[in-house]
Amino acid sequence: MKFLGKIWVYILSVLVILVAGCVNDERALVVGKIQQANDLVTSEVVIDKVVFGKKTRKVFFVPINEASFLAYSQARVKTGIDLNSVSAEDIKIEGTTITLQLPPIEVINFSYPPESFMEDTLVSQPNRFLNNIRLEDQEEFFRQAEMDIRESLPFMGLVKSGQEHTRKLMHTLLKSLGFKEIYITFKSDDLLIPQVIIQDEPDSIQKP
Repeated sequence: MKFLGKIWVYILSVLVILVAGCVNDERALVVGKIQQANDLVTSEVVIDKVVFGKKTRKVFFVPINEASFLAYSQARVKTGIDLNSVSAEDIKIEGTTITLQLPPIEVINFSYPPESFMEDTLVSQPNRFLNNIRLEDQEEFFRQAEMDIRESLPFMGLVKSGQEHTRKLMHTLLKSLGFKEIYITFKSDDLLIPQVIIQDEPDSIQKP
């Protein structure tokens, strides 16, 4: 009887090891498939920005005239998720049920191309008596507009739209792998903006 008991213990131990190995193999497969979809969970938005600035000329602290500048511009923002950072610890599998925790949505590219800048010559009054808006002034107006766009990114709904896009793609991918119940969460609901992007200096512009 003791011998049979040892055999059963040995068999159960082997089964546990095999089951654990299968789960680990399955998780490794899922991680690999998710990481392959890294380029698919990106989205790009175009943000229209009106650029306005004015410059007042004063004589003995008394304003005598005001020059103004109005232009239209566009910023392009690409967001996505670094799926390469997903590990086996972020995935729980129980039969056909899977729980997946994904990294936060992040800004992976920001551009404010000068070729999108267009001055409104009907509204702008850049040349007034003893008061002109120079190229340096225009550059400052565009620099301030760019910083305003960057600071507004967390409030533009980019996280919600990015998460919805990712959920749809992940559901399609995981269903193709045989999972019937799929639960997806994100490690953060904040928009991750890399420091290097915030510190980028705007490109020099040409006069619109």
